[in-house]
Amino acid sequence: MARILIRHADVITLDAEGRILRDAEIAIENGAIAAVGTAPAGFEPDETVDAADHIVMPGFHNAHTHSPMTFVRGWAEDLPLERWFNERIWQAESVLTPDDVYWGAALAAAEMIRSGTVGFADHYFYMDRVAQVVAESGLRANLVWCAFGKDNGEVGTTLQGIVDFVEEWQGAADGRIRTMLGPHSPHTCSPQFLARTAAVAARLGVGIHIHLAESPGQVAHSLARYDLTPVEVLDRNGVLDVPVLAAHAIYLSEADRAILASRQVTVAQCPTCHMKLGMGVTPVPALQAMGVNVALGTDGPASNNALDMLQEARHAALIQKLHGLDPELMAGDLVLRMATQNGARALGFPLSGELSPGRLADLIMIDCAAPRLRPRHDLVANVIYAAGSADISDVMVAGRWLMRERVLLTLDEERILDEAERRAARMVRGDMRLLRSY
Repeated sequence: MARILIRHADVITLDAEGRILRDAEIAIENGAIAAVGTAPAGFEPDETVDAADHIVMPGFHNAHTHSPMTFVRGWAEDLPLERWFNERIWQAESVLTPDDVYWGAALAAAEMIRSGTVGFADHYFYMDRVAQVVAESGLRANLVWCAFGKDNGEVGTTLQGIVDFVEEWQGAADGRIRTMLGPHSPHTCSPQFLARTAAVAARLGVGIHIHLAESPGQVAHSLARYDLTPVEVLDRNGVLDVPVLAAHAIYLSEADRAILASRQVTVAQCPTCHMKLGMGVTPVPALQAMGVNVALGTDGPASNNALDMLQEARHAALIQKLHGLDPELMAGDLVLRMATQNGARALGFPLSGELSPGRLADLIMIDCAAPRLRPRHDLVANVIYAAGSADISDVMVAGRWLMRERVLLTLDEERILDEAERRAARMVRGDMRLLRSY
């Protein structure tokens, strides 16, 4: 594996001290960071990169998305959550094929690399095909085959088939692929299925990635049916006995927040989706005050509509400041940690998300040539509030360039665009039926 020396970089390390280094060097060897600041004496690189006028920082980890849903981007607009599912999404999925999933995920992978993502948590169907895309693209991913526990309405396989997927792909692609189990939500899955899934996850030694408390209606339905909140339903049925990545977690009581904190659940806030679908605001400051690990996700391209983690970081900061009427909420360093290392930890890549010796060489370079990125008084503020994904010039995972000088190196972008356009048009013109009701 190549030894790489990056020189003259402005570095956002996101280490424990939050160091910002100017005109620094980063030495990379065997897919990991060997040094930050000054290269070790005698370090002889195979490649030297001049990073003058660039910011180098950890790459982003998208903690909740549905990558193949690129095919329904722009097809389910301006609808409330129930109609969004019933009139569009759960009908489109009735004509979904494994090849559609492959090309939809490939389109997402190209978009994610171009916008600085190095790892993502994906929750969808035919995940063996998404795993192929991950292996080919060089990205990291935690992959989940979504299940509802119903006789009708599943896509592609049963719970046993999902177990087979986990056993085949856990740790694959040189360790870049992790897996979890993915019951859709306590709103759509029975307590019995949740308990069964939790037991299987414990046996396999994996976690659970699930949607949680997305609307007041979900909470009211749970209380009426079980006399329990959605969080309490998970707790009572053993789901929180394994590591859990909970997407959204908007409508939480104080007792719910305490349960999530005591069980070391990670919450993935998806602010752009929350704003677009009029869902609400995840109580991030309250969760963080209780010690909950809060990460950042885009949700899927049908509800965002982008997979742009820079945009998500900006919205994560702004929505909390506005909602709390407090400009001191969500300091920049905290937001970047949510978008990088907090997500990396939840995805199963704890050595990613920080630029310091011994950490994985998962990084991005941001070109500061654009006028909006000058002057450079505060690099973190520039990244969150001024930079755009088009400013990201280079992306590296495990010491391997996935994008160099804005050219994708691991994916055939032209073919992906052609296949995606053609297949998406066929999909939305297909003979659809409602797979399940929200």
